[in-house]
Amino acid sequence: MIPIIISGGAGSRLWPLSRQSDPKPFIKLADGLSLLQNTFLRATQLDNVDKVLTVTNEKIFFRMQDEYQQINANIVCDFILEPFGRNTAPAVLAACMMTARRYSADEIILILPADHLITDFVAFNAAVQQATKIADDGYLVTFGITPEYPEIGYGYIEADNQHRIHDGYLVKRFVEKPKLAVAKEYIASGNYLWNSGMFLGRVATFLQEFELHSPKLYNDVKYCLDSSSIDTYKQLNQIVHLDNATFESVENISIDYALFEKSNKTAVIPCAINWSDIGSWLSIAEALPKDENKNVVVGETILHNTSDCLIYSTNRIVATVDVKDLIIVDTPDAVLVADKHNSQNVKHIFERLKLMEHHTSEFHQTVHHVWGEVTILDSNIVYTISKVVIKPKGSFELQHGMGMGTGTGVDVGVQESHYYLTVVEGELIVINDTKREILSVMQSLSITLDGSLAGNRNSNGMNYRLENVTSANVVFIEIQYNYVSKGKGKVL
Repeated sequence: MIPIIISGGAGSRLWPLSRQSDPKPFIKLADGLSLLQNTFLRATQLDNVDKVLTVTNEKIFFRMQDEYQQINANIVCDFILEPFGRNTAPAVLAACMMTARRYSADEIILILPADHLITDFVAFNAAVQQATKIADDGYLVTFGITPEYPEIGYGYIEADNQHRIHDGYLVKRFVEKPKLAVAKEYIASGNYLWNSGMFLGRVATFLQEFELHSPKLYNDVKYCLDSSSIDTYKQLNQIVHLDNATFESVENISIDYALFEKSNKTAVIPCAINWSDIGSWLSIAEALPKDENKNVVVGETILHNTSDCLIYSTNRIVATVDVKDLIIVDTPDAVLVADKHNSQNVKHIFERLKLMEHHTSEFHQTVHHVWGEVTILDSNIVYTISKVVIKPKGSFELQHGMGMGTGTGVDVGVQESHYYLTVVEGELIVINDTKREILSVMQSLSITLDGSLAGNRNSNGMNYRLENVTSANVVFIEIQYNYVSKGKGKVL
């Protein structure tokens, strides 16, 4: 079996923890692991799994690698990298085609969204084994969650209880997210299950059904894959970079619409696995353990006469007095306070922030890079103070006017940027065109970059590159001053 982890989407309803460049699969839970890491561990703990294929956006590929490396020792990790999102059908289809080419069309694949939470591993493993038996009979299997209440945020599956297949049933129909009255009818009938968005089947069956029911999509994805480049890293792992031009013509469509609602080879396994799709703060509040007052707490808190709340803090202590039914989420640059039962409406805040082009819709105060991370400690039009971490073997070129390459610095009208670097941990290598300098703890360096010179060189015509050649992190504090030209002189 090869698990296929699908990771995409901004997670707008989980703002301010989820941002466009830092989406919800990276959200850490009370156990210290992210949703993505929980999904990876859940997949690799299944029987006969020694490889995982992940489909994700190329912009967050390095974050995915970091997340996997923290918890993975021996599993082969292949990737398909999308230049931009095209929903779940193209992602799954590309994964099927890559698996058939790289391994075999006889492989069983398990499609897992990266942002789901499942806490009953035993029941999940049993459901996967039951689904595999059905897949061996030529069916595509969905996992239907036994509904606990009339949820209007999920799609539903109507099972054909007259046609049993092993421990599952044929699917009679898929139903869109219903109104509350309809959802109550579904629950009362006993024939409906929540659509989990997890699927299992043999690769050959997926490909056959895609080609039959969505032939244009099938041909477009095949053409894109044929046009794409492939890299190999760490000898065994393979990365497919989907071709930008051909992927743009691929239809933006979900696997439900493109395949499962059309195919007559679909079955469903009913299961109770303590599942949540973590689509809102309410779903997190319902999924995580509660204290004696039904509060869910992540981070440091002091609660007085507080009940039925979710309090999530990333770095500060949060105190509450005489409140109930609230969502309180504290991050270094944004705070959310919401009615617990209307947490879906957080997406409207996120959309307004995007229209405003406010940085809190895109970035956190800490911005991750391939080479490390930058935390903005203070910033205005004159200066930016940052804590910079360079990972082992990481390096980057110092960029004029852009706050260590984060893209969050002040660039308009800046003629010159002056940097003061002070190392607080490790050894920083500074390289320019003429020399190589090593800065140890408490040693500093001053660099001026002239924005009018090509290639971000300074007035002496030198590029500056910062490197970490050690096996531990290098940490330094950087103060960047921006000089803006006014008339003949320079003013700070």
